[in-house]
Amino acid sequence: MRFLKDLNDGDRVADIYMCKQRTSAVTKNGKNYLSVILQDKTGTMDAKVWDPSSPGIADFDAMDYIEVMGDVSMFNGSLQMSIKRIRVCHDGEYEPSDYLPTSQYDIEEMYSELILLVNKTKNEYLKKLLEEFYVNDKDFIKAFKFSSAAKSVHHGFVGGLLEHTLSVAKMCEHFAIHYPLLKRDLLVTAALCHDIGKIRELDAFPVNDYSDEGNLLGHIVMGCEMVSQKVRDIPGFPKVLENELKHCILAHHGEYEYGSPKKPALMEAMALNMADNLDAKMETFKELIESNATQDWLGFQRVIDSNVRMTRMPD
Repeated sequence: MRFLKDLNDGDRVADIYMCKQRTSAVTKNGKNYLSVILQDKTGTMDAKVWDPSSPGIADFDAMDYIEVMGDVSMFNGSLQMSIKRIRVCHDGEYEPSDYLPTSQYDIEEMYSELILLVNKTKNEYLKKLLEEFYVNDKDFIKAFKFSSAAKSVHHGFVGGLLEHTLSVAKMCEHFAIHYPLLKRDLLVTAALCHDIGKIRELDAFPVNDYSDEGNLLGHIVMGCEMVSQKVRDIPGFPKVLENELKHCILAHHGEYEYGSPKKPALMEAMALNMADNLDAKMETFKELIESNATQDWLGFQRVIDSNVRMTRMPD
């Protein structure tokens, strides 16, 4: 099969993809059409069915595996497919593992790196808390390894939550060396816990969409609740330390307008916000560049709030 990341402007496609999302819509001229998100393990692509009443368009739903025939073109800086024909596929016609986007890094190796950070923690209460999550809670560990860090913005793949969390925690450890006033154990623990609520905010693959609980509460609030539940089972856990850790989690988006319940009031909370924001934006650039390798200008990107261009510095 031709994976989505290998498609280019002008390509004609006849292949099987998973329909991640299917939405009915109406053009400005009042004509019905379908907006579709296609997915394989390399990512997603926006697609449109401009004539859904055509006899070549079979009845299909989200999460179906569909054989599509269509043309790829560039629209607003991103590739889009215009679908002419659709056929719903049956078991045995496709390999499910080809349709789940997965981290390019080995998940078990990343998890081993994360455990090394846990083991370096000297504060007995913070270390016990991390062990309760990352060593003793088998259900949490399984979900954490399999989860993405976002629906689509960055690290939206199997292992994405682990990859993002490890990257942020390693940056925070570097910050603690460079800025000695930072409390290393508090900062790294906060980094390792800042997005744990995402295992409940997003449904597992292949859905990878916001759960009912996620829409109502969000991962920041849920993450704080998860920390509170573990802390209650650790005798003598200092209340001040618990509040400082939960503040870092509550403030890690930095600004109210970005969904942060609190703004950073601690040095560690500010460092975590910077590391989280940096890793998210660098991954966004990486995914844009890898999916648009032949383009110079990649269009306006909401997350970066800028019209983005590929770097073309000579080697």
